[in-house]
Amino acid sequence: MENTLKLLERADAGDFERTAGDERRHKPRSIGAPFPARADAPRQKVTKAVLPVAGLGTRFLPATKASPKEMMPVVDKPLIQYAVEEAVAAGITDMIFVTGRSKRAIEDHFDKAYELESELERRGKAALLNDIRGMLPKNINCIYIRQSEALGLGHAVLCAQPAVGNEPFAVLLADDLLDGEPPVMKQMVDAYNRHQCAILGVQDVPRKDTGSYGIVDTTDMEGDIARIRGIVEKPLPADAPSTLAVVGRYVLPADIFHHLALVKPGAGGEIQLTDGIASLLRERQVLAYRYQGRRYDCGSKLGYVQATIEFGLRHPEVGAALREFLF
Repeated sequence: MENTLKLLERADAGDFERTAGDERRHKPRSIGAPFPARADAPRQKVTKAVLPVAGLGTRFLPATKASPKEMMPVVDKPLIQYAVEEAVAAGITDMIFVTGRSKRAIEDHFDKAYELESELERRGKAALLNDIRGMLPKNINCIYIRQSEALGLGHAVLCAQPAVGNEPFAVLLADDLLDGEPPVMKQMVDAYNRHQCAILGVQDVPRKDTGSYGIVDTTDMEGDIARIRGIVEKPLPADAPSTLAVVGRYVLPADIFHHLALVKPGAGGEIQLTDGIASLLRERQVLAYRYQGRRYDCGSKLGYVQATIEFGLRHPEVGAALREFLF
């Protein structure tokens, strides 16, 4: 496939090849090496996105026993496609999927389906054929890295270091379906371009729900931006420093890899991204960005059903009939 890069070994082995005719293998910087910023460093653009998709999806069993939760459809597109489209709208060209066992369906989804395309063409289904061929612009590269053990979100991000290198990058969690205009990651990349530092997407949540999120302590909001003074993972409501919760969107500097490599595993032996960001805070400015848009928590059954209904109601093919059925 012309727009696919495939990881051949475990991420920490550092060997990957370009499958689009360039067979050279590259040995990148080892995981955990710091990338200190120079005072005269040029402004860097965000062109890479990390999409962790190695989770087990236990809340949706048995549906996710053999199929990734990121491939669950909201009307006629899987969750992972919504996340990729959001990244593309932000100007990102390299999609780095951190995968686990039974995740081949994601790779197949973004690969070229010659047999399917031929059959659609034979049947004269031009609209469907255009949809399939237009899923990924030709300038988009897909990179697949295997996370050999499920050791937490921080570890999944750390696995992507060989492909990210010394560049800022986005992180998108596909089970957080964010509906914004402009798309939320576009809003956040624009904020990064203005401030040139780490940006975390946040939203207000009820205090009783703080135990389900990473919660930030910030200065007063100036418009949609505030400086983060601290971050804590899933605090009890009484202990939460605020009700500003981090959702599944981040723009991070390459320095985060150094901090993640130093994080000690917590409960269950997992490395938390929140802990890496807390360490980064001691050296770098990190900003909270209150995005414009609505979040659907598609990691929960209720949020997934809500998203399916909302997106179904606005779908040109089924919206009117669904509205009549519901109301």
